[in-house]
Amino acid sequence: MATRGKRYREAVRDLDRAARYQPREALERLKGARPARFDETVDVAVRLGVDPRHADQLVRGTVVLPHGTGKRVRVLVIAQGEKVREAEQAGADHVGVEYVAKIKEGWLDVDAIVATPDVMGQLGQLGRVLGPRGLMPNPKAGTVTTDVAKAVRDIKAGKIEFRVDKTGNVHAPIGKVSFSVEQLEANFSAFMDTIVRAKPPAAKGTYIRTVAVSSTMGPGFRVDPAGYR
Repeated sequence: MATRGKRYREAVRDLDRAARYQPREALERLKGARPARFDETVDVAVRLGVDPRHADQLVRGTVVLPHGTGKRVRVLVIAQGEKVREAEQAGADHVGVEYVAKIKEGWLDVDAIVATPDVMGQLGQLGRVLGPRGLMPNPKAGTVTTDVAKAVRDIKAGKIEFRVDKTGNVHAPIGKVSFSVEQLEANFSAFMDTIVRAKPPAAKGTYIRTVAVSSTMGPGFRVDPAGYR
């Protein structure tokens, strides 16, 4: 069994694992714990009452966090013609169809990929490489679009994509420990509101079962899910 560090043990010394907090209090406690010396990422984990084995119960979507994620996102736009200039002006880090060949050669120094519909035929053969890494452009996520400028700006502003995993859980980053409680609370609310709106019509019973927030190296603090049912 792995041995926890001294700072982690101190952070959980008075933690009541059965407690359910309101979002703001949970985030205040998370910020107060801080078991690491670096600026940790703050994550939210939601257990949903869905069966992901059924296509009509899949939960996925995107949300632009009001205060971003605190991470610099490197964006690649695979496009041609006039769309190249639009992407560059919007702040894309890499632009051009030549990156299809670079990806085939092993290059993947990006965090998000946007593509125009006319080049998706070239990207199809890269599904096995991009898919498992969550980089494959998808119309539902807004990353296959003719409006590449908006897609780039949204991603740079803090747009994140989420998808329920095979165990019925959704995980997403909502900021950094260095964010203020107000910033984290706004990002948390935006994410949870989007999760609630994404409820599949086929889902039965309790939809939001458990919610917890945690930092990269810290303990989890459970949030009372009553306000989201």
